[in-house]
Amino acid sequence: MENSYPLISVVIPVYGCKTCLQELCSRITATVEKIPAQLEIILVNDASPDNAWEEILLLSSRDRRIKGLDLARNFGQHHAITAGLDHAFGDWVVVMDCDLQDRPEEIITLYEKALEGYEVVFGNRVERQDKWLKRKSSQIFYRVYDYFTGHKSDHTVANFSINSQKVVQGFRQMREQNRFFPLFIQWMGYKTANVPIEHNSRREGKSSYNLKKLITLATDGVISQSNKPLRLSIQFGFLIASISFIYGMYLFARFFFLDEPVEGWTSVMVSIYFIGGLIFCNFGILGLYIGKIFNETKQRPLYLIRETTEETDERS
Repeated sequence: MENSYPLISVVIPVYGCKTCLQELCSRITATVEKIPAQLEIILVNDASPDNAWEEILLLSSRDRRIKGLDLARNFGQHHAITAGLDHAFGDWVVVMDCDLQDRPEEIITLYEKALEGYEVVFGNRVERQDKWLKRKSSQIFYRVYDYFTGHKSDHTVANFSINSQKVVQGFRQMREQNRFFPLFIQWMGYKTANVPIEHNSRREGKSSYNLKKLITLATDGVISQSNKPLRLSIQFGFLIASISFIYGMYLFARFFFLDEPVEGWTSVMVSIYFIGGLIFCNFGILGLYIGKIFNETKQRPLYLIRETTEETDERS
């Protein structure tokens, strides 16, 4: 293949889908050859429990276009994507999942749309082939995120996208510990388009994003992108204080002007516990922000690489 052809890098975080990798790489290779373009596939093993690194080494030994990064431990999907993007130098960089729900054949659709003058193109999963609970939890996640950040997100859009090298270079400058790939890309503001793509059902295993992890991801995303929870807690505090003041003036008027005694220890205790709960809630919100600031000030690396396929080749 001539060097004048563009280089397309495909970044894939790998977790729990070892048996999909061979078919995934074969379909990617066949698809990119139709563009035509040069190709590199970067498989990032995020401490996959099924020993996927062995399969990655085997695939790399058969095709030098396939490269592997073995992370020292499980850092999470979006940290794994970051590791892949740090090592991707294609003119265009595709990010996709490893479970074959993202169809490799749709890379052509994304690429052709990008050639119309867009720097980022996301795949729009019009008919998601996920379970009802997964689809509904995803919708709730984006609604909560949009409310607190003021953005307008599309729950049918995930990681599957093609990005220009300029966009990737911009992404590399963002080194926050709290990471969410599509939201970072949208924040940068480059010319973006969405195209409808076909979405497949999951071939192997199940999604690692349960309800608890989605709530954690939403919390981290909101805290990293917005301070609206702090403003809401202040406004709510003023509201409660105003209500308490008005109620206090009402009791004052009853006692001094109507000569009615004010009784009721129950209401007093309920009020104390209610206000105390609000205070602890606000402290908790403030503590989350302080905790995230603490994590950022430590400036720890976003990921650590145990081994790469290049190191394996050198030893052999």
